[in-house]
Amino acid sequence: MITFDAIGTVARHLPTTLAFYRALGLDIPAEADAAPHAEVELGGGMRLMWDTEDTIRSFDPDYEREDGQSHVLAARCESPAEVDATVARLVELGHRVVREPWDAPWGQRYATVEDPDGYGVDLYAAL
Repeated sequence: MITFDAIGTVARHLPTTLAFYRALGLDIPAEADAAPHAEVELGGGMRLMWDTEDTIRSFDPDYEREDGQSHVLAARCESPAEVDATVARLVELGHRVVREPWDAPWGQRYATVEDPDGYGVDLYAAL
């Protein structure tokens, strides 16, 4: 049986991307900014990983970036207020909001922000 244990993404500029995810609350060591690959344990054995475009091209010379490459990450917040506060903090840091916080009909406060590489990150909390 296959066990998924990581989500990998490609970063245009690794320090900028890692700063975004630090602003979301991930504990990523500062020394990762200078590496060609970074990863963080998310709990339950799952990891979120980032590689630079040069790293990907080292084994796939024909790699071409496509923004928002078909996946969105989802992050559960503890409260609707935390959704709003997180979006506000990211806006202050200059990040793009794809969908402002709203009360979804399925019972969650929901918002979507975009990381520096065009990946969507959904933020949500139970209402």
